[in-house]
Amino acid sequence: MLLLFHFTFDAAAQQKHTFEGVVKAANGQPLEGAGITVVEINKSTFTNSLGEFSFKELPAGVYKIRIRNIGYQEQTAKVTLPSTEKTRTLFTLRTDENNLSEVTVIGRTANQEVNRQAFNVTSVDAKKLHNSTLDISHALDRVSGVRVREAGGVGSRMEFSLNGFSGRQVKFFLDGVPMDNFGSSFQLNNIPINLAQRVEVYKGVVPVWLGSDALGGAVNIVTANDMKSYADVSYSYGSFNTHKTSINTGYTTASGFKFQLNAFQNYSDNNYTVTTDVAIPLQKDLRNQKVKRFHDTYHNETIIASAGVVNKSYADQLLFGITLGKNYAEIQTGARMISVFGDWHRKGSIVMPNILYTKKNFFIEGLDLRVNGNFNFGQEQSIDTVNRRYNWFGDFVSYPGKGSERERSMYKFKNNNGMGAVNLTYSLNDKHSFALNNVFNTFNRKGSDELYPESNKYEQPRKNIKNVLGFGYKFSPSEKWNTSLFTKYFFQQNKYSISYNPSGNWGDVAYLNQKNSFNKLGYGFASTYFLKPNLQIKGSYEKSYRLPDNDELFGDVLNLDGNIDLKPEYSHNYNLGLGYQTQINQIHKFSFDGSVLYRNAKDFIRPTLNQNQTKQIMANISDVNNFGVEGEIRYSFKNLFTTGVNVTYQNLRNNTKYEQQQTQESPLYRDRIPNIPYLFGNADASLFFNHIGKKDNTLTLGYNVLYVHAYYLSWPSQGTDHTKYGIPRQWMQDVNMVYTLGNGKYNIALECKNITNNRIYDNFSLQKPGRAFYAKVRYFISNNR
Repeated sequence: MLLLFHFTFDAAAQQKHTFEGVVKAANGQPLEGAGITVVEINKSTFTNSLGEFSFKELPAGVYKIRIRNIGYQEQTAKVTLPSTEKTRTLFTLRTDENNLSEVTVIGRTANQEVNRQAFNVTSVDAKKLHNSTLDISHALDRVSGVRVREAGGVGSRMEFSLNGFSGRQVKFFLDGVPMDNFGSSFQLNNIPINLAQRVEVYKGVVPVWLGSDALGGAVNIVTANDMKSYADVSYSYGSFNTHKTSINTGYTTASGFKFQLNAFQNYSDNNYTVTTDVAIPLQKDLRNQKVKRFHDTYHNETIIASAGVVNKSYADQLLFGITLGKNYAEIQTGARMISVFGDWHRKGSIVMPNILYTKKNFFIEGLDLRVNGNFNFGQEQSIDTVNRRYNWFGDFVSYPGKGSERERSMYKFKNNNGMGAVNLTYSLNDKHSFALNNVFNTFNRKGSDELYPESNKYEQPRKNIKNVLGFGYKFSPSEKWNTSLFTKYFFQQNKYSISYNPSGNWGDVAYLNQKNSFNKLGYGFASTYFLKPNLQIKGSYEKSYRLPDNDELFGDVLNLDGNIDLKPEYSHNYNLGLGYQTQINQIHKFSFDGSVLYRNAKDFIRPTLNQNQTKQIMANISDVNNFGVEGEIRYSFKNLFTTGVNVTYQNLRNNTKYEQQQTQESPLYRDRIPNIPYLFGNADASLFFNHIGKKDNTLTLGYNVLYVHAYYLSWPSQGTDHTKYGIPRQWMQDVNMVYTLGNGKYNIALECKNITNNRIYDNFSLQKPGRAFYAKVRYFISNNR
């Protein structure tokens, strides 16, 4: 046995001791997820991504320390902790060369630890994708149960679907902070994957510490806040004049000062070719013409900076930060490609100061506190002032007088939305822990239009407050079994106005202020049991509410009309999952994850087209249920080859038998919910060629394929096969090559997306880019490597 350890201590006597250390492999590589146990007191922890661990307030004495990690020999050592303030120890583990048919899962990475929760959750290791040109949304599009639908290219409108629930039914978080108020400059499909270390996808039931009113699940983006000093810089260029830059850096001093900066930009002309009908004034329309998008430029720039102190007696973290960003987008089409625009555009900004405070053992042992707060002072503007009608050739007809392409406007507004969150967790002992979480949101849209300075339409109230209070309890009697129980209280109050005609004369408009509020109570549980160390079964249930979103209530001033009459939707969510991993002879690794789900949703909110079919509007459906299955299988051979496939089937049905005040059965009863994919999947494979050109250089060849089965735009029972609109079956294949030098310090990537140049549609008639090529260079350095 090789076990290297050393101690550093000073002469100041203390009754309680902090025992810290780091676990590394024989080659000096830090080992993440190694299990460390102090045997005498049966206290355990796991190493972080830097291989570090810590035990606080241990009495001085002699302890037996056990270290375990997959693929390495178990190590034990006797450690003497003197009556000093702190001791730091280095452990070096030797690779286990024994042939094993199964591996007992003891040491775990952060991703493995997340996946072992009782909740139906998938953790994506974003670090493995840092050399790709993916943004976070497209990385998640490869996860079972997830579909990311876009209206076009870079920066286009995006809808995230998780197990059939989509849009605002799924909530997004950045390091546990809700992203509801981040604005258009900070969205999932413009955030580079390099910002994240991992991305956690909670399907259905959401843990109480992610305080929100999610109905269908949640996505938590975890950034590199555990790294001390590092720099990650990348740039990519590709088809349609697409440029993407990402800078992520952090610096932490020995005295505890910390500075972190994340910056990124995206630019694209989005001038890809589409096939569509072209309207010719005073002539017959031309069918199936190949034309280039000519008014679809998009760019955004964002900076996220924070500074403060860490590892102080009064705070584990006290960070003050600000997020600054702006975006510009030309609007090429409406909800369908029949609408063509050539001058209309929008722009937005984000100016959001924030604060983060965390403290473990807050006043008492076992009580941990986390406080977040932010306020977005950013603004949005829609500019439509040119009185023209365009076709897909870029030809236009101008009209006299003041007009527009759709709705004359220079409306500029601020949503003035803020968020405050407090999370308390208390560990009574190793078996019992409690959590209390409260998230408060404000919204108050104010704006004006310089084209209509006298209009009082923009002075009408559009504001609300929302609060979600959650309480949870976790029982962990053993390593094999744990159960969480929780309840959530939802509150929302909306203030708005409705217009009416007080005199009956044409054009006479007045407004009447209104107010409504909702109070709802949800609850649920999640439980897991390990039949074997590598065989896990889990189940969960939740009655969850989702309160109408601000844009759903008041509109987004772009392509979504507001509907103030929306009711909160709620759902009974059931999940049952199974996970299995095994390893043979340190050569072959297999894993399987599968789950069965059932959702019974009431007052289900879904998008429909407005009366003239140029915008969307949200509406309630009384009763919708969904039965679904999903699964993923993965295999790897040594460190030379890996492959996997996942499949999702979701059967969303309209369960509303009788419409309001109707006695006859609805013709849409038991119809599949339209415009939602119900069968899709992904497959991928990668080959690794090690020591190419030099010892620490690696060449990787990768392949990914996406399949989406055809589905109808409208209700299946309406119309005939010849008259119903549908979204055709989709096949998209990507290939990539990555050359890594200097053990990851220098990286070069080449990608081809949609290599077969298929026509790809996520939404009816809105064609996405065809074949595209991209190149990316990346530089990464860290003193924690």
